[in-house]
Amino acid sequence: MIARLLILPFGSIWRLKQRCIDTRNPLLKRLAIALYGLYQYENNSAIAWNATFAGMPCLPHGMKSIFISGGAKIGRNCVIFQQVTIGSNTLPDSKGTGAPRVGDNCYIGAGAKIIGKVRVGNNVRISANAVVYKDVPDNTVVLAGEQRLISKDAPLDNRYYTYRGRWVAYDNGHWVPVQDPAILAKLNH
Repeated sequence: MIARLLILPFGSIWRLKQRCIDTRNPLLKRLAIALYGLYQYENNSAIAWNATFAGMPCLPHGMKSIFISGGAKIGRNCVIFQQVTIGSNTLPDSKGTGAPRVGDNCYIGAGAKIIGKVRVGNNVRISANAVVYKDVPDNTVVLAGEQRLISKDAPLDNRYYTYRGRWVAYDNGHWVPVQDPAILAKLNH
């Protein structure tokens, strides 16, 4: 609760995270990183200050219990549910040493794990509790259990939809009204 109050001058936790990256003064940088770490601790999460996001992600259940290691790169319009791990492999004798790269418009279900130096393509849907340890091509669904891939011919619509007096979708850090009649018909069904 204290960290939430302390980040108010920054506007949001994402602006504080950016300050951790941009600040050149070593003392101010350490202070920003410490404040960011306190916020992560209070939320039982660990989204590294040096993890890279191309755009603000959609976290439908907040950032509680999400782990994203330093060096991970996350694309635009990604939906990340609770208890997701996007973690580095630091075993020196492993083939997959490094951090994951997640493409744009990806949907990562609750409890999913993406481990090591893997590339997850654009428009990928990762099911709840799936474990990803090999590269995933664009427009693919990853099922839980042994990493099974189902390729699709067209991009998947991985936006997060919610009803807030009307149907809206998360797009590039903003909630936008759903206009497409076909999507509205499915959501209202």
